[in-house]
Amino acid sequence: MKAIIGLGNPGKDYQRTRHNVGFMTIDQIANMLNIEINKIKFKSVYKDFNYKGEKLIIVKPQTYMNKSGEAVRELMNFYKLEPEDIIVIYDDVDIQFGDVRIRMKGSGGSHNGMKSIISQIQSDQFPRIRIGVGQKHEAQDLANFVLSAFSKEEIEDIEIATKTAGEAALTYASQGINFAMNRYNIRKKD
Repeated sequence: MKAIIGLGNPGKDYQRTRHNVGFMTIDQIANMLNIEINKIKFKSVYKDFNYKGEKLIIVKPQTYMNKSGEAVRELMNFYKLEPEDIIVIYDDVDIQFGDVRIRMKGSGGSHNGMKSIISQIQSDQFPRIRIGVGQKHEAQDLANFVLSAFSKEEIEDIEIATKTAGEAALTYASQGINFAMNRYNIRKKD
């Protein structure tokens, strides 16, 4: 079994914000596969199903970003998942806007949702997909920036990025992390 976990904040106020590209990616996956995310458990909304012979679960934690690890830990404990069985999708201000980058492991950096997961599962040895959401202006507060909505000009590019991230996550689930990294670690063309 594999779990694809998209990070974000619940509620309409956060729907189209930079911090919610993980949720947006899970929604893209649901749309691609024509499935409805309709189960509630593990402090999350989720859907479990079979995908190319693999049991798969797509998850949107409902704990708010800074406590995402609580939901991930509950999910992993219930399904007896190892860190390498999950892939986490989240926003990143340190890569170019619209880029999709896959890593096998690493620190949480400045991302509080990732820090929460690493703390709760006591490991940073899990795959992740980072989506570039732009960089804040020098005087701008990071929290205010990631909680800001995308502009009309940005939304088309971010929809492409979240669709690409969704395809990458499904590739990870069916063909492994190395194949997904080789196929999707490409930079957006200017």
